[in-house]
Amino acid sequence: MVSEHSASKWEKDWVVQKYGGTSIGKFPEEIVSIICTELKRNRLAVVCSARSSGIKAEGTTTKLLKAAAEAAKSNTLAYKSIVTSIRDDHVQAAILTLRSPDLLANLTVEIERETYDLMKYLTAADTLGEVSPRTLDIIISKGEILSCYYIAAILQDRGIEAYVIDLSSIRTVEAPTGDINQGFYEDYAEALRPVFAESGNRVPVVTGFFGPVPGGLLSHVGRGYTDLCAALVAISLRASELQILKEVEGIYSADPRRVPTARLLSTITPSEAAELTFYGSEVIHPFTMEQVIRESIPIRIRNVTNPSGTGTTILPDSINASSFTNITSQRLPTPPAFRSRKSGISSTLTNRAKRPTAVTVKNRILVINLRSNKRTSSRGFLERTFAILDKWRLSVDLIASSEVNVSMAFYCHRELIRGDGDGRHIVDTDLRGAVDELARLGAVELVDEMAIVSLVGQEMKNMVGISGAMLSVLGKHNINIEMISQGASEINISCVVDQRDADRAMSIIHTNLFTFLE
Repeated sequence: MVSEHSASKWEKDWVVQKYGGTSIGKFPEEIVSIICTELKRNRLAVVCSARSSGIKAEGTTTKLLKAAAEAAKSNTLAYKSIVTSIRDDHVQAAILTLRSPDLLANLTVEIERETYDLMKYLTAADTLGEVSPRTLDIIISKGEILSCYYIAAILQDRGIEAYVIDLSSIRTVEAPTGDINQGFYEDYAEALRPVFAESGNRVPVVTGFFGPVPGGLLSHVGRGYTDLCAALVAISLRASELQILKEVEGIYSADPRRVPTARLLSTITPSEAAELTFYGSEVIHPFTMEQVIRESIPIRIRNVTNPSGTGTTILPDSINASSFTNITSQRLPTPPAFRSRKSGISSTLTNRAKRPTAVTVKNRILVINLRSNKRTSSRGFLERTFAILDKWRLSVDLIASSEVNVSMAFYCHRELIRGDGDGRHIVDTDLRGAVDELARLGAVELVDEMAIVSLVGQEMKNMVGISGAMLSVLGKHNINIEMISQGASEINISCVVDQRDADRAMSIIHTNLFTFLE
């Protein structure tokens, strides 16, 4: 029993723990053990993703998305079968985990109630022949609700007082029209405080899906919304730490599955974590860092199967917090920041910056090279180029430009090009439209099956010659570079290489610039 922390518990800090769907599906007993240990030190709120008994692609959220799609096509048998599968999966998991017959009966009732409610929304979508963003949010939220009831029941079964908070049905603030701004998230976190006021000695088990959000949470934030929800809960509770529990030890200097010498990073800055997330490493949802860094709340990534491990801490400080805040949307415009540049590098910085922080790879990259026909000024050329990309909803990952040429790298979220050799052809409507319009500005060349290799480090701007060293070592090993780009933050140097060379490039860079760098 963990209900013995009474009066002293009120003097403890809040810690927020977020558990992913595969962890909940595969390691429920480990989760209970971690929670029991944490409760001896801190007050605890638990945020849950939708349960997944296997890989993410076969999880509850993926099934719910498929059910919504089938309902929109009026494929009644298909979405009914999916709902039955979700219900049976959760009931079977409860049978295997719970010891108390009463708690099992209660949980089964909750599962039946939520899946019955889910069927009502799917049937309505079937009747209308479409799924609105708000309806889709309600359908998707059922995954987190079922997951929370499951975890809360297991905690109760093991003697821990726990209860479910369903944020998907709590209207805490008026949803603004148009795009969501930072003010919406700040108001939401503030409005959550009364929701937790009645927690007492109990552990709140919180749905990782919150709402309502204008235009739909899934469309605005994406599948990483549970990380963002955990961040807002941490801010609301003024938590001392946000813990993200995954099935990895933390953040490494390279992918340890491909680079055996990769080392676990004990700490990392928010800016570095954001760059690594964007360029291929599954670290943490960038919106999450954006919110908690504002409040100087550290984020610790831990391994659910190795709770004694220290993991990696994304550690904010006054400098990091202010610099990270400058790149985010504000209620009011942020004035430009000026940074002085000195002719030399101080010995203190030179001695401190021995090596970069990490190297990462992002596959499935398409490069578009555009050579201007010179009938447009350089200003008009770039302006029209980006207007065309915006019109056709194409987002640029990397760019390198001159007065009359521009190279752009895009991540292929879906299949854009099909075929081999001379038989390759564009199959995506948006890409086809963009290429046709870009061709009016000049010659267009497409290079597919590429990858972005990124070298990341907060102090790389103080490491003289690091760009040359990276490019030189790739050249020595006969790895051709399609394009090169360095962001304004100066903590990222990226290049585009053939996807077949990407893993080798990452290993070579790590060996020469991390393992054996003097």
